[in-house]
Amino acid sequence: MTFMISQPMIGKTDEEIFKKRESITKQLESKGHTVADTYIHADPPSDVKHIGLWYLAKSIEAMSKVDAVYFAENWFDYRGCSCEQICATAYDLQIEIENLIVETTE
Repeated sequence: MTFMISQPMIGKTDEEIFKKRESITKQLESKGHTVADTYIHADPPSDVKHIGLWYLAKSIEAMSKVDAVYFAENWFDYRGCSCEQICATAYDLQIEIENLIVETTE
């Protein structure tokens, strides 16, 4: 199965972002999955008025090429990650969430 990683990036250095991606990638690959390089390396064109939307559009385009999305810790606190979760759910992609704890009552 091919995954993309959705992770918080605002306020993080490139080093922090890539270290987290590497950790998640190793975890998923150890389970036999592959991870698509969906990190957006390009800068938005100069006529873009809403940079966050430009990056989100690129991310959703990348999502169209994977089977599943892995949401890194605290994804729900970030607009882009939350939008990606809505898209992944709406289009029936498999979703894995870091540190998900499910409580059950008996």
